[in-house]
Amino acid sequence: MQPCLLLLSALVLTSAVFAEEPAKTRVVVFTGGHGFDQRGFAAMFNALPNITWREVAHPQAHALLKADAAKDYDVLVLYDMPGKISAEAQADFGALLHAGKGLVVLHHSLGSYPDWAEYETIIGGRYLFRKRVVDGKEQPASGYKHDVDMPVKVVNPEHPVTKGVAAEFTIHDETYKDFVVGADVTPLLTTTHPTSTPTIGWTKRYGKSQVVYLELGHDKGAYENPNYRRLVTQAIAFVKQP
Repeated sequence: MQPCLLLLSALVLTSAVFAEEPAKTRVVVFTGGHGFDQRGFAAMFNALPNITWREVAHPQAHALLKADAAKDYDVLVLYDMPGKISAEAQADFGALLHAGKGLVVLHHSLGSYPDWAEYETIIGGRYLFRKRVVDGKEQPASGYKHDVDMPVKVVNPEHPVTKGVAAEFTIHDETYKDFVVGADVTPLLTTTHPTSTPTIGWTKRYGKSQVVYLELGHDKGAYENPNYRRLVTQAIAFVKQP
């Protein structure tokens, strides 16, 4: 084959390869309201494949719930724990999810917005800072324990969020106990550790959006665990709208 034809063939093949590369998922991560290892967290997200990401802390974060701002990202990840949310931001959040924006909720975000009842419905659970009574039954305040070697079991190894994750693994993390898990969730992860509620990861739908919650993720013990990184990566891919 003549040199010019070889060059043309190479250019056609290269163009085809680049044309087939999927666009990276654009992720916004909300933080604020709870301290964390920012450097370690950023190192983990920088290492996740097939995403671009940026962090937006409160009080600026709620502005990104508005429809015009939400066009600039594909998936919203919550790693925050704010106490308050305005009626306007509540409405924006609901509209975002009814429009189909994917949502991944990590670790301490289970405790966000304790006075906003709908948030519990959105994410499928709640960390309780004080006991409450629901339908005549008392629910105790939740608790936590740092630096725990926590056994984790995958409920369904064929689910897109858990596929390829070790069926059973141990992670050094923080446990939460006596938190609320909604009846409408699909469990993804469980644990038998006595200082934890058994179900520690799930998925559900809210509006047109797919939602994933992962209780894991306190610090580098989780950030550096390859199973956790895979879970976060696949949760982001799973909730992204096609």
